[in-house]
Amino acid sequence: MTFTDAEHRALEQACLGSEHLYAAFGHLIEWHHQIGHGMAQFENVMVALRASGHDDLADRLRDELLPAGVIDDKWSYEVVDEFREEFLEAMATFEADLREELDAPRHVHERELKAEARARAESN
Repeated sequence: MTFTDAEHRALEQACLGSEHLYAAFGHLIEWHHQIGHGMAQFENVMVALRASGHDDLADRLRDELLPAGVIDDKWSYEVVDEFREEFLEAMATFEADLREELDAPRHVHERELKAEARARAESN
């Protein structure tokens, strides 16, 4: 595999960019789970408010806050799905198309480092 310096840089940066986007997706999944845990706690708040005679506050939680979305009336799972389907998958497809166009495997830079390290080890 021989690439120009610019192609090598593009492949390396695309790989690194994809890894960062997948890491961001992991954080987004964690955000989604934390939202769910937080909302479950407010379900408990609603029960405690009813038990203590504060039905007006419990009703506000039930009717206004708990069913509301976290961003633009979307629940967190919808944000996760939109990120995955509309952004992450498009970027992953682009990276795959780039590698196909240049006939390159994933992790070009790391493969070169591995080959160099093994060559050094064999020469000793």
